[in-house]
Order: sequence, then C-alpha cells, then structure tokens
Amino acid sequence: MRIFESVDEFATCVGGEIAISEWVEVTQDMIDRFADITGDDQWIHVDPERCRAELGTDTIAHGYLVLSLITGLSPKTYRIDGKKRVINYGSNKVRFINPVSPGAKVRARYELKEFVQDKDRWRSTSQVTMEIEGSDQPAIVAETMMLFYV
Repeated sequence: MRIFESVDEFATCVGGEIAISEWVEVTQDMIDRFADITGDDQWIHVDPERCRAELGTDTIAHGYLVLSLITGLSPKTYRIDGKKRVINYGSNKVRFINPVSPGAKVRARYELKEFVQDKDRWRSTSQVTMEIEGSDQPAIVAETMMLFYV
C-alpha cells in the first residue's frame, strides 16, 4: 500500500502513477452473484456449458462487475492521511476493451490526471486501467473521479 501523508503530497502525483493494486481473481461465483444482484443473467455470463457448446469459450465476467472492483481496490492500494472522508464522484469515460473469464486475475493501475481544490474539498480525476494477468490488452480503461474532504 502506498501512503500519502497529506493531500499536498498526493497532489505531487498529477501526471503520474499513484499505485498498482494486488491481483484479484475473478471467479464464476462472483459472476453468478453479480448476475443475481443486478438481474443481468445473460447466458454468456452464467451458463458455462452453453458457452463451451456454442462459442467454444468460458463465460465472461460482466464489464460492470470488473469496473466495480475499482472501488474496493482503491483503499487497499493507496491511502491519503489527513482526510475526513472520500466519496466516489463518478466516471467521465469507461471503455470495456477485453473480456475477463472466470479464473483470470485483474489489477488496477491508478494514474492521477487532475487534483484540484473545490471549496472545502479536493476533486481527483484518475485514469484506472484494469489489467488482466498475462494479457497485453487491459479489461477496462476508466476515468474516475473522487471527492476528498479534509
């Protein structure tokens, strides 16, 4: 975990890499639970036998499942001391580039694009690349925003 002692120290990373998360395995159980929660039970996600029979492949994780992993990986990957709270502010751009199969491992690479003060808070804009272990193509590239209250 990378620890920043203040928002001022964090701000020095604008234009560069913040941190890289640990690898996380995406399992069929995760995919099935995401399908149950969201109601997106399309067969390409939840029916391994049909995928093998019709496509000759494994199922694939929902793009939004892989995207949602960013939120949980961030606090395990880097921390900014001296803040009161951090709130997800949304995304500007999200691209689902490469499918993720069950058993694949992904990790998040965070690059700080912008960090600006906005009244009593700071707003960050980061490019997050969800990499797939062993692949030269990422699963997702997303521009995400967070609000930091100090």
